[in-house]
Amino acid sequence: MQGRQRDAGAGFVEYAGLMIIIAGIFTLIDGIGLDGMISTAIRTAVTDVIGP
Repeated sequence: MQGRQRDAGAGFVEYAGLMIIIAGIFTLIDGIGLDGMISTAIRTAVTDVIGP
C-alpha cells in the first residue's frame, strides 16, 4: 500500500490509544485517592480568586 490508503485506519487507532491512556490516568487518580485532594485544591484556588 502506498499513499493515503496506508494510513486509512490510523486515526481511529490513535484515538482509541489516547482514550485508553486517559482512562488509565483517571483510574490511577481514583485508585490513589487523589480525586479528593485535587477537588480541594481547585476549590481553594477558585475561592482565592473570587472570594468566599
